[in-house]
Order: sequence, then C-alpha cells, then structure tokens
Amino acid sequence: MDAPVERTDAQVVRDVLAGDRDAYRLLVRRYGDTLYGHALRMTGHPDEAADLVQRALVKGFRKLPSCREPERVGAWLFRILANLCKDHVRSPRRRDVPMGRVAAVLQEQGDPASDAESAEIRSRIWGALDALTPEQREAFVLKHVEGRSYEEIAAVMDLSVASLKMRVHRAREALRGLLEEYA
Repeated sequence: MDAPVERTDAQVVRDVLAGDRDAYRLLVRRYGDTLYGHALRMTGHPDEAADLVQRALVKGFRKLPSCREPERVGAWLFRILANLCKDHVRSPRRRDVPMGRVAAVLQEQGDPASDAESAEIRSRIWGALDALTPEQREAFVLKHVEGRSYEEIAAVMDLSVASLKMRVHRAREALRGLLEEYA
C-alpha cells in the first residue's frame, strides 16, 4: 500500500480558501511548535508565548486570502507572529510585571542549589534581553538562539543582510554591556 501523499503548503492554503476550514489545522500542526518556540524565546513566559501564537494563528486564518506566496505560508505566519511579539515586548503594560518570568523559572522542579543559580542567570539574561529594542531582540533570538542563517532572517525581517548583521552586532554589544553591568 502506498503512503498517503502529504499536501504542500500551497495546496493546503488553496483548500482553506476553497472553504475547507479544517485544512488550516494542518498548517497549525506544521508550524505551531516553531512559532511557539520563537514566541517563548521572545517573551520568556510560556503563557504569553501561547497567547501570542494563538493570536497569530487566528490572524493568519482571517488574513489568509492576502498571503501572496502560499508556498511560503510558514514564513508568512512567522512574520505575523514576529510583529505581534515586537508589539508585545514594547507594551508598557508588560513592563509592569517583569517578575512573572522569574517566578516561572523559580517554580521549576530539580536540585534547589543549581536551580537557584540557573534562575539567577536566566533572570539576568531575560533582564538584558528586555532592555534591547524589540528589533534587536528579534534579530538576536533568531540568529543566536534559533540558529537561523542571516539570509533566512533577512528575508523574514525584510532587511538587507548587511543591515541585519549590523542589528545582530548591536544587539550582541548591548547584551554584553548589560550583562557586565549585572555581574
């Protein structure tokens, strides 16, 4: 028996636009984990990340007719999420509750001595990441946490590779300075 042929992203988008709303679930399964991972690295908080991914997927569903390159719907959804993450990071409301991330780290199970040290380090890193501009933070996370290529990031962020490299460099320098201050 032949294995079922998996539909391409373009085929799935076509099916959704033709009225097969359930087909969108396939895109959610394909890209949900990647989107969540990025949102978590941008926010540092699982609940915030999950909320942002859900908002991005709902927005993507509603705006699917405007997706100009259905074969690249994953990158299109990522851009929607990235914009939501940047807006979220800029939100003054969010700055009022920075201890949420620290509390989540401290609630993890494990060896209390090493967890306390890890929590302190993570807290310093998240504090430094929070101090970056949303654009610097996004560039840094995509390059150094997610390990994406400059070319891939430049396409997603709609920047030239040279501009992106400068943004990543400035983010690294800012983080280095901020982490030295914390030490």
